[in-house]
Amino acid sequence: MPLQITREEYIITATINRPKARNAINFELMDRLESLLDELERDDTIRLFILTGSGKSFISGGDLREFHQIKDAEGAKTMTRRMLSVLGRIEALPFWTLAAINGHTYGGGWEMMLSFDFRVALSEARFGFTQGAFYLPPGWGGITKLSRAVGRDLALFLLASQQVIGADEALRNGLIQDVYPAETFQERVDELKQSLIRNDRTFINYLKQENIQSAEDEIEPFSKFWESEQHLDRVDQFLNRSKDKS
Repeated sequence: MPLQITREEYIITATINRPKARNAINFELMDRLESLLDELERDDTIRLFILTGSGKSFISGGDLREFHQIKDAEGAKTMTRRMLSVLGRIEALPFWTLAAINGHTYGGGWEMMLSFDFRVALSEARFGFTQGAFYLPPGWGGITKLSRAVGRDLALFLLASQQVIGADEALRNGLIQDVYPAETFQERVDELKQSLIRNDRTFINYLKQENIQSAEDEIEPFSKFWESEQHLDRVDQFLNRSKDKS
């Protein structure tokens, strides 16, 4: 199976399993992602979707052997629009999404990861902005997303020079949010995912919305959360613990 699915309470993890192709995205994998998104969009219990890879790669980009069979612009448009739909659906999910970058990420791989809310990477991971080596710009929204993540000037420099950078540099540039050493990678991911699922979908949806334009916009929802049973109970628990320690 090119996509292995693991289910836990509140969490679905998808592992791309095409190690011989370095987890490159092909049409079969698109099929699997679309079917998974159908499930994710229906399931109102999910609080976190995680995407990772098997072996030493996260995603090496699009499958050149398969996609190279497309020879004309109309075929390329069809493929690109389909992938943009997949990535747009990931961005629109009403819960947290996490790219757990277990290895090297090239071309369409970093375009995919930039559709996720959060991105953490193995310390040995490398990120290659190498589409230009094939006389091809990003086609899955990469210019827009990369500019948003690292700034337009740096984005254009990475693409123009076909840079390959390490995880530490990716962290400094704002491409990812954290770097984990190999010996504790899965442990750190497990710790992070428990933090991300602590609050319910109402809380997650509020943080993810993009219509908060000023501090004034925060007053009304803050007040509603203040009077919620979850907030009052958690403060009581905290105060009781503090009292027990004194």
